[in-house]
Amino acid sequence: MPSSESTENTAPENGTKPGTDPESDTRKESVPGAPEDRPADERAAKGSVGGRQGVVISAVLLLACGALVGYGVLSTEDKPEPRAVPTAEVTYEVTGTGTAEISYLAGSQSGAATVEKDAKLPWKKTVRVPVRKAPTVAIILDEKGGEAVCVLAVSGKHAQRATAMGPFGRATCSGPLLRSGQR
Repeated sequence: MPSSESTENTAPENGTKPGTDPESDTRKESVPGAPEDRPADERAAKGSVGGRQGVVISAVLLLACGALVGYGVLSTEDKPEPRAVPTAEVTYEVTGTGTAEISYLAGSQSGAATVEKDAKLPWKKTVRVPVRKAPTVAIILDEKGGEAVCVLAVSGKHAQRATAMGPFGRATCSGPLLRSGQR
């Protein structure tokens, strides 16, 4: 007959779990005043890594990284200005009557032509042209035709002359820059 004894497990008197050795228990006893016994706010105030000190260190590192990135993005090294290109004074003149399309090289260093459509004749323009570019003026008469003469002068000295005649007549004047007119 089965015994009336209970097979119920009971904890030993020393407070350890059944089946464990009380000598190998790794639990630590609480010491009054130890950091674990202080509230979390008090531990943070004392400088634990998760507290204010960690936040301050993180903020300083973040600001330092931001400053380095900002310096790299915003730093503007003084780039040397391009050298001034020597120029010469050039006078373009178109005589005649009526209107014409006139394109001429002016002071742009890129060498792009300036175009004036439906320019009333007579027309005259004095500009400075980079010495590495050949000064040029080109005229195209309108559908009414007529006669127009282009004249090119460099530093006050005549360089070339050409005539356009008839409807949509064309003429181009160009010439070398003279060294005496350079700046």
